[in-house]
Amino acid sequence: MRPWSIRDDLNSCRISCFGDYLGMSVAELPIQIDREQVARFCRERGIRKLSLFGSVLHRDFDPQRSDVDVLAEFEPGVLKKAGFQYFGYGEELAGIIGRKVDFCSRLHPLIFNRIKDELFPLYERA
Repeated sequence: MRPWSIRDDLNSCRISCFGDYLGMSVAELPIQIDREQVARFCRERGIRKLSLFGSVLHRDFDPQRSDVDVLAEFEPGVLKKAGFQYFGYGEELAGIIGRKVDFCSRLHPLIFNRIKDELFPLYERA
């Protein structure tokens, strides 16, 4: 028997959690998200891409207790101007999504390599 890997969970989720994971829609998420409000939030803060990852994309998501993991990619130079306002973005987004948000704009490379294939874009600037 070969050892377990994160890839096994990701492949399992693609097959059994949502059918074809890569074709999953916002409607199939275990939470309701107003994409228009999310888009406005992102445009006002210079976020070019906002993606979900983690338990919200898996069967182990608990609507009563789980937070929502979010990765934001900002336009170049925007974070230099954001200052301390950046630290409130998670709470602001939580107000839109209706649950606690773990908001981040950078991940350790080892963590990013584990989740990069499961990133679910909520917003991407055209």
